[in-house]
Amino acid sequence: MQNLKDLISRHAQDGRLRWIGLRPARRAEVLSVDEVEVTERGLRGDHGGSVKRGVTLIQQEHLTTIGAMLGRGPVLAQDLRRNLVIEGLNLAALKGRQLQIGNAVLEVTGICAPCSRMEEILGFGGYSAVRGHGGWCARVVTPGGMALDMLVTPL
Repeated sequence: MQNLKDLISRHAQDGRLRWIGLRPARRAEVLSVDEVEVTERGLRGDHGGSVKRGVTLIQQEHLTTIGAMLGRGPVLAQDLRRNLVIEGLNLAALKGRQLQIGNAVLEVTGICAPCSRMEEILGFGGYSAVRGHGGWCARVVTPGGMALDMLVTPL
């Protein structure tokens, strides 16, 4: 019988970076970019970075789930105001662990709760639709560059 630590450390596959978003200022439109430099405080050009919450991530698969909770198709990544959309990897299983994208290393630190703007952006019930699916915060362990379609590898 395998122990729980071994089971938790397994992932069927690496993920892929599918979208990168920068928030140049509070309440400003989110800009979609193809590549970005990651600094110690987050993504260069993003206003929201800090040491503890340098980067925000969400699973591609949750965009469809949130849309279903609203009775429609997938929501847009920029509507959720997260920095990175990751496909094919369960981010919840990575809490407290590190992952590498390009030559940058991030540590998944905790859940990224929805903000009150979700009602404004997504409409009635938007806040509740995002709860539990709103993504994760990460701190920057190793600054570096990343670009769309790069592998997201748990370390």
